[in-house]
Amino acid sequence: MLKSNKPVILIFLAPAVLCYALVFLYPTLRTTVMSFFAVESVSDPVSKWAFNGLANYKKLFTTPIFIQSLKNIGRIWFFGGLLVMFLALLFAAALTGNLKGTKFFRSVIYLPNVVSAVAMGTMWINYVYNYEYGLLHTVFSALGLTGISGTLWTAPGLLFWSMLTAYSFGMVGYHMLIFISGIEQIPRDYYEAALLEGAGVVQRFFHVTVPNMRGVIRTNIVMWTVFTVGFFVWGQLFSPVNLSNDTVAPMNYMYELVFGASSAATTVRDTGSGAAIGVIMMLIVIAVFFATNFIVRNDDAEV
Repeated sequence: MLKSNKPVILIFLAPAVLCYALVFLYPTLRTTVMSFFAVESVSDPVSKWAFNGLANYKKLFTTPIFIQSLKNIGRIWFFGGLLVMFLALLFAAALTGNLKGTKFFRSVIYLPNVVSAVAMGTMWINYVYNYEYGLLHTVFSALGLTGISGTLWTAPGLLFWSMLTAYSFGMVGYHMLIFISGIEQIPRDYYEAALLEGAGVVQRFFHVTVPNMRGVIRTNIVMWTVFTVGFFVWGQLFSPVNLSNDTVAPMNYMYELVFGASSAATTVRDTGSGAAIGVIMMLIVIAVFFATNFIVRNDDAEV
């Protein structure tokens, strides 16, 4: 039966495979090949490409601002990841219980994901971090902490952490929904059995909820890695004029190399090195994916 349906299956799969090849596979292969060539403009024909081997990669790993960009996304991934995953899992556990208004609270926590990153970043910069009338200024002034209320939260030294806080705030809701979907798949019998054994809320969380969500945790870690590697808009918003060591991410530097976006015009266009950045970021995601699958191996847990 399956063999007789193969032509029909191929007909239905063909559009999806073609779109995948054109939209994802071809650009990936072209970018990988381009990373081994000296290419000035992204629109240059292949005939103008000059093979230079690993020169683009060597150049990147000897460029201080690129090294700093890797450090920045490393801090975003680790510190931001700890904060986001902790809050997302905490909210998910709380909002899958018998609390009233769970749908309302889920919507409120997820709401920042509906708003564009540009709008969210602008609101944080202008209405939260502003040292004259922002939310933090108002709260600390009301508490009598006048010294802290006048802090310039977007000053060098604090800029990265301010950006990370704003970014993490918007990401909690997304990962919370993934955790909720995992928790809701856990059989209620497990919780009832644990309750009969006298397990409290905390014990049920660590001995029933977490062990049965290994696959969901893996998914969230990989998705967080993808978002971190693609970190771009927030860096542009918090440092809109020139690249800053506090906010630069590899994607910001790649954009600078490919399009020469800085008003300082100090960066020479180098699309080959920009392509190499793309390949490096892809390899980071692949490495985290395999490492996560190796560390968190099984979905089954003994309850």
